[in-house]
Amino acid sequence: MGDTSVIKVMSKNSPTGEMGQKYLASGVSLAMRLWENQQPNDDKEERARDYETVGYVIKGRAELHTEGQMILLEKGDSWVVPKGAKHFYKILEDFTAVEATHPPAHAHGRDEE
Repeated sequence: MGDTSVIKVMSKNSPTGEMGQKYLASGVSLAMRLWENQQPNDDKEERARDYETVGYVIKGRAELHTEGQMILLEKGDSWVVPKGAKHFYKILEDFTAVEATHPPAHAHGRDEE
């Protein structure tokens, strides 16, 4: 018998985290989440996380501030935040992005405020 752990997750039914993220498909060592319609007044606080993040901008613009750099993120851009890097996002306009985290951000309290 083949691997039966293959799943489908519909974002409209996904749980939402305390920072507004929707949790999407998740495996043992990788997980996805969706930041949907984040507004300019939803700026995030600087923090370092115990996971690596890669992301892709679906719409809008934001600044990623990390380790003394500022990276402008626009529709079609992708980015990486290394594990342990201090960073924050400044949302410039209605922003939607999908991220993948390794290990999964939601496991073992890694994604808590």
